[in-house]
Amino acid sequence: MTAILATRAARRRGFVFISLLLVTVLLMAFSSNPAVREVQNGVSFAFRPIQSSLDQVASGVASVVASIAEIDRLRVDNAALRAENDRLTAENARLQEIRRENDQLTALLQLRAGFELKTAAATVIARESSEFRRLVVLDKGTDDGIEVGDVAVAAGGALAGRVVEVGPASAKVVLLTDSESTVIGQLTTNAATGQVVGQLGGVLVMSQIDSTETVAPGDEVVTAGIELNGGVRSPYPKGLLIGQVVDVKRDANDVVQTAYLQPAAQLDKLEFLLVITDYQGGLPPIEQQPIDCSGGVLPQGEQPCLSPRPAATPAHAPTAKP
Repeated sequence: MTAILATRAARRRGFVFISLLLVTVLLMAFSSNPAVREVQNGVSFAFRPIQSSLDQVASGVASVVASIAEIDRLRVDNAALRAENDRLTAENARLQEIRRENDQLTALLQLRAGFELKTAAATVIARESSEFRRLVVLDKGTDDGIEVGDVAVAAGGALAGRVVEVGPASAKVVLLTDSESTVIGQLTTNAATGQVVGQLGGVLVMSQIDSTETVAPGDEVVTAGIELNGGVRSPYPKGLLIGQVVDVKRDANDVVQTAYLQPAAQLDKLEFLLVITDYQGGLPPIEQQPIDCSGGVLPQGEQPCLSPRPAATPAHAPTAKP
């Protein structure tokens, strides 16, 4: 039975093969016939507009597909370019910040090289600006030789303030604009002196200037650095720039006048400071060098003259009974 089925299948395949061969021969014979060619040409001519339209449609579809692919590629490229532009913008801002800090540090190093006094460079790590206080916190303290009373200087030799509190690795500096800050200033034009007091608004007030002295806007004021007999001297070294006169108030009936100063340093934007660590101002220790108040008193506000306290006398010991 299986052999019979195999024989029938082989016959069918042979019949199909012979049929296809005959059809192929007939088509080859007809295709060489002129009449058939004319029919083919006619059919081709009749369908040529349709074929042209189909070709245009196919070309349009291909163009649309290519455009979509190009738009997608451009979108990807645009996103990459935008990301690169953002990266370059951030990098440029970072480099500008580094350059600005480098300029400030360079100015401080130049100032430090010109100082005869020993200094410690410090970075401002915190600040307090309220209606009552103006102070900054530095990242250096007693471990770097900083003590209470040391003077802080900004770039350009501008006076910034004094250290009022210090720890091993930090120090608080009260700025000139603090209402509790007082320093004796001296005009560079005529050496006239006055008491410079801080104002929370940012402008310094220089009062107690002799009315006979000429004071004009634009005049510069530096620390007077007054020294008296007996080792008494100003807590601030002489010649540190305090600020510039912006206005003057005169009273014809008064013996003094008042000037208003713009601080030389941008005290609300301080980032780096030099702290003078080897200047000894104010009064020497009383036990080392007694001071007679009649021998001289520093101007009010900087450091008052102090008299030595009398040594305590021990009480009489009771007499031992026999």
